[in-house]
Amino acid sequence: MLIDKIALVLAIIGGINWGAVGLFRFDLVAWLLGGQTAAFSRVVYTLVGLAAIWCFTLLFRHRDETDA
Repeated sequence: MLIDKIALVLAIIGGINWGAVGLFRFDLVAWLLGGQTAAFSRVVYTLVGLAAIWCFTLLFRHRDETDA
């Protein structure tokens, strides 16, 4: 499903960003998009959070034999 792939990409971006914050104290999203309080940064943070919630649902789905 396309939304699953988009959610996974956004969750990976969030994971990489949090890794950079944890290891280097560097917020890549804020740096690229104008700071943590910039409107576009906040939109990206929100989308990453929603994607993470969506990815949580992937844990409880049963995959049909026809899905590939």
